Amino acid sequence: MTHYFVYDVFTKNPFGGNQLAVIPDATNIVEYDLQKIAREFNFSETTFVYPPENTNNTARVRIFTPTMEIPFAGHPLIGTACALVQEGAPGSLVLELGVGPIACKSDGDRASFETRQPLDILCEPDPALVAEALSIRTDDLSFSVHPPVMASLGLAFTITEVKTRDVVAHTSPDIDTIRKGNARYPSGLDFAQFVYAREGNTLFARMFAPLDNIPEDPATGSACATTAALLANIEKADLTLEIYQGVEMGRPSHISVSTKERGVTVSGHARRTMQGTLLNL
Repeated sequence: MTHYFVYDVFTKNPFGGNQLAVIPDATNIVEYDLQKIAREFNFSETTFVYPPENTNNTARVRIFTPTMEIPFAGHPLIGTACALVQEGAPGSLVLELGVGPIACKSDGDRASFETRQPLDILCEPDPALVAEALSIRTDDLSFSVHPPVMASLGLAFTITEVKTRDVVAHTSPDIDTIRKGNARYPSGLDFAQFVYAREGNTLFARMFAPLDNIPEDPATGSACATTAALLANIEKADLTLEIYQGVEMGRPSHISVSTKERGVTVSGHARRTMQGTLLNL
């Protein structure tokens, strides 16, 4: 029998944050079924846990969106770390991902991870195209710190600052324009858009990846980590950011991110809300 858990990640409260399905022992699932299972859950990500390739590490974790396997994502790491600790793993973990091993810490209710992947700035997409993709005007964008930038710490996002929280609240994905953007600027995700407004060290954000069957994501740890790394690189200083996402969806999320010269740390809570068994597998 193959068990699963469902977690709400980056929230203390059930039915907030970002949903995650965790398969804590995927060793008996055939490869062909992994993508089908992720599509069946239809959350932004599902994780499948295996014994580690290096016995000094805790586990190997594969991450699937409804449409593809990805090498790295934030809320799957937080939720999977909490799940493993609740199932008896030690509080200090090393999880093997597609980007390599990542150190995590968890007490079962909250987790953090540190990524030391170098910031990869891929391109600066046309601001008018980005504004159209977000269904806003070009003059709603803020260029005081950076123009729209496609950047990655293992998973690429177009990161755009806008002038106010009200602009963030009124963004929505224009799928035809996002298709155009994906054709012009291909990346691991399909022209995924992370848009934010900044008030001091607080960010109010949304993320859209409709071509990957994620119309909107309630919490995107990988995009938040990449944004923090980008801002720290521009400002030449370590940062501590509190990021609020998912508010407009009715699934409020709180993501804490800090940067040091050695890497980026992401932390947040996770709450188990469901569990069950996959049948006929």
